[in-house]
Amino acid sequence: MLTASLVLLATVFAGNAALAAEKSSYPLGERSILSDRATAERLKPVGSVCVEGEDCGSQMADAGDAASGEPRDGATVYSSGCAACHDSGAAGAPKTGDAGAWASRIDKGMDTLVKHAYEGFNAMPAKGMCSDCSEEEIAAAVEYIVDKSQ
Repeated sequence: MLTASLVLLATVFAGNAALAAEKSSYPLGERSILSDRATAERLKPVGSVCVEGEDCGSQMADAGDAASGEPRDGATVYSSGCAACHDSGAAGAPKTGDAGAWASRIDKGMDTLVKHAYEGFNAMPAKGMCSDCSEEEIAAAVEYIVDKSQ
């Protein structure tokens, strides 16, 4: 019994030593979990929102446009993220097209609306959680919503 316990203990120690010695997939200097590369890997989007009635395949193509440097238009940005809350009213978001809900917000001016959308305001997360959206794209989405909600 003692021999079996010692063999088991030695196996556990050997396994832990092998794991500790295993090399990281990051090059030297990027092994830290705090490196920019590791952080970017942890924060990358895991999916996107596809609203019923929309062509999800075109959303993927539009995401490629953003990667190429071409800004997406307001409708594209809206359907790829904003619609998740502003079509349903989730978390108290004013629904797109509801002139009454948007009137007081629109009265504050486009600069304020864009600032709130880009930086976040109350329950509205910064950039509407669109981590790859530029300020220009957020402004285009806000203009799209305002046009539909007046």
